[in-house]
Amino acid sequence: MKNGTLILLILLLLFAFPESRPSEETSMKPTRNSAAEPEFTNRLIHETSPYLRQHAHNPVDWYPWGEEALEKARREDKPILLSIGYSACHWCHVMERESFENEAIAEVMNAHFVNIKVDREERPDLDTLYMNYVQMTTGSGGWPMTVFLTPDEVPFFGGTYFPPDDRFGRPGFGRLCLALAEAYREKREEIEARGPEILQRLEAMNTLPAGAAKVTGASLDRAFDQLAPRFDLTHGGFTGAPKFPGSMSLTFLLRHFSRTGRPEGREFVSLTLEKMARGGMYDQLGGGFHRYSVDERWLVPHFEKMLYDNALLSRLYLEAYQLDPQPLYARVVEEILDYVVREMLNPQGGFYSTQDADSEGHEGKFFVWTPAEVGEILGKEESKAFCRYYDVTDGGNFEGSNILNVPRPLEQVAGELSLSAGELARILSEARERLFREREKRVKPHRDEKILTGWNSMMSVSFVEASVVLQRADYLEVAKRNARFLLEHLCRGDRIFRTHKDGVSKLPGYLDDYANLVEHLLALYQATGEREWLDQAVIFNDAMLEQFWDREQAIFFLTGEEHEQLVTPVRDAYDNATPAGSSVAVFNLLKLAILTGNLEYRSIAETNLENMHLPLTRYPNGFGYLLGAADFYLGPVKEIAVVGDPDSDETRRLLEVVHRKFLPNKVVALLDPNDTGGADNLPLLEGKTLVKGRPAAYVCENYTCKAPVIEPDQLDLELGGKP
Repeated sequence: MKNGTLILLILLLLFAFPESRPSEETSMKPTRNSAAEPEFTNRLIHETSPYLRQHAHNPVDWYPWGEEALEKARREDKPILLSIGYSACHWCHVMERESFENEAIAEVMNAHFVNIKVDREERPDLDTLYMNYVQMTTGSGGWPMTVFLTPDEVPFFGGTYFPPDDRFGRPGFGRLCLALAEAYREKREEIEARGPEILQRLEAMNTLPAGAAKVTGASLDRAFDQLAPRFDLTHGGFTGAPKFPGSMSLTFLLRHFSRTGRPEGREFVSLTLEKMARGGMYDQLGGGFHRYSVDERWLVPHFEKMLYDNALLSRLYLEAYQLDPQPLYARVVEEILDYVVREMLNPQGGFYSTQDADSEGHEGKFFVWTPAEVGEILGKEESKAFCRYYDVTDGGNFEGSNILNVPRPLEQVAGELSLSAGELARILSEARERLFREREKRVKPHRDEKILTGWNSMMSVSFVEASVVLQRADYLEVAKRNARFLLEHLCRGDRIFRTHKDGVSKLPGYLDDYANLVEHLLALYQATGEREWLDQAVIFNDAMLEQFWDREQAIFFLTGEEHEQLVTPVRDAYDNATPAGSSVAVFNLLKLAILTGNLEYRSIAETNLENMHLPLTRYPNGFGYLLGAADFYLGPVKEIAVVGDPDSDETRRLLEVVHRKFLPNKVVALLDPNDTGGADNLPLLEGKTLVKGRPAAYVCENYTCKAPVIEPDQLDLELGGKP
């Protein structure tokens, strides 16, 4: 149907409204002062989503997605104008300013459509469903997403950003709306006739490709060989621009090196991590990564910061540090996590979702500098060193200002300045602190303060893992507080809510909410040995299988039995910006099978992996997290039981050995000998005791354990260390 007759008809109808620059009388330019007190308030004022509330004073008669809006469309027989975006999206803000605050365009929208605004982060089901349609019919997608639906919710036209007037080769939004309204009136039969075909094609996306097969080491090798031609061996990352981090694929490459010893993947990851950390996509003053780079050099980012990106990237840098303990990797991990604590942690322990790309109406304004600004704060000599190292020039690298980045090594710059490397490092450290304090006085980007269960859990896993690898007890406390917050505010019994804001938790949790929370709880159990976390993980894992696992089709769905039924179900299979809930679920099931001895968990994971074998090996860039799960499935998995008082130095030293090594395929269980029920129903801990009264570690594979060891050096050898 791509570029089909209906789309051609709609484009032809645009010529019924040909003026690209409307007359003064019918101008599509805004007619009210945006700085004045808003005179419009629509239904979005009652929503908790910051993104929806941002549109509460548009002159558009917005509805949130729900029965009120859908029933109105059916009752009045009006098509639906569905707009989907998110709070940190730069072009979403642009379209709002240009079109949704434009009274003339709003008048057209209100006259001809039922207008629905959706926060994609709250409703991934709607976002996935209608993005599939947009990509299917246009060949591309993105946000803001604009889709026109029949009253029965079937899409008939869609796209992304539309300008207010004809530009960029796109029709003006007001003219497009008039043309689509005309098409709906005059060509209703043709639109409705195409509905079944559209739904059939959307439904086909829920069908697994033929070719289920056993996952083998050769499968992972094929996936690696598919990824390798896309390596950018100059700048790191995967070729092309814009350039996204690809953190899950990079993690798979580290696993592949661990499995095969092939150095190409490890070397490529090392190059990528260094280039990203020194680029403008990384916040050189405040820590944390922006979402992606618009160029291939990691220089100019889209400036929004997403919680999930920083969760995945901190985990990647931490794993690289385990494999190769470079100070740069540890520094980046700590700077990311310290940024999250400083900027994204609410007083009760939940993590906020995003920070905007814009501040004071300008993209990136908060983050960029001029030489004059730097000189005013640092003085002549320090500013000279700072500007030389961080590439701050009079010409600038972004709209006349400068994004801080590090194009050359410290030693080279120090030589140019006739300084020692140590002296330059000291100057830069002090300068960063002073500039950071000054930057804190600026108007900060807007922060989306809704708390999402899945994203919070992803971030907490990073805090847990950093706590045991870097020996940061404060990070573990952050993760525990977050878990308690989620259990108290976003869980009821074995059911999970998606989102929390201003004391209100709502929307049934999606697959990724369940799977990520289970992963969070499993990480806490493996770090602490506290049984409560494991027991709770099993409860939510079983609820997840009950709601989201389709036994007949042997696939996971994004929505569960308690969710609203859309025009077609939505699968959760691809690892995109975040891991698919199904990928995380497979990982969890494999770990829980080892810990609990419940082999049904492994059977479900195995079935999913076999069914996904074909896309997993053909399109590995879309399955980075699932490839990690496949690697874990193949094993061998180190099953490590440590028996000892968690607070004793001897126990801690054994655990340090376990956690400092890069052992991607491991499960850890810690048993306090004073906890009489700690080993109940856990095969890995059965019969494990102290050895001669001292803490001991048992290393097992496939439920077969070697003799216990009590010395850290012995344990290091058992785990593959050199003698």
